[in-house]
Amino acid sequence: MSRIVITGAPGAGKTTLLLALQARGYTIVGDTARTIIQNRRTRGLSPRPDPYAFGQETLRIDIENFDRHAASPGPVFFERGVLDALCLLDRVTPLNESELSMWLSKYQYFPKVFVLPPWNAIYVNDAERDHTFEHAESVDRIAQEWYRRCGYRVLEVPMVSVDERCTFVLQALANSGA
Repeated sequence: MSRIVITGAPGAGKTTLLLALQARGYTIVGDTARTIIQNRRTRGLSPRPDPYAFGQETLRIDIENFDRHAASPGPVFFERGVLDALCLLDRVTPLNESELSMWLSKYQYFPKVFVLPPWNAIYVNDAERDHTFEHAESVDRIAQEWYRRCGYRVLEVPMVSVDERCTFVLQALANSGA
């Protein structure tokens, strides 16, 4: 079983890509941060608590999702994951290398991470995505640096149709023996 991360900039098409992979029969796990924001809004709360609390809540749910799919046959595609939550927490309270090594040994994903770069032509704000496109560009840089620091090979998904993005991801996995 392979846990495969689809990460990158907000508004870059991650959810759309995952839904297309699901339509092809693959198991997917949606974006935890978006779910948290939606739940907070329905309870009349601000969209996000302070960054550390937000990171902790995201991490807790991402760990549950990681564990839930431990026995899943075949690949499981995650929109972000434990490592993205750790990146957020590291930005607030930096992890030392031994802490990071512990997390990396416990929560291992497929060694190639698929990053969807900022794409201005498709970027739109919505109830959960209330940041600027410049923020999306910053998130992309941070995510790519973080995954490289964690020892993952970053594959940037091209800005092409959803079908072509699916093909890109699946071919990259097939070429890796996943």
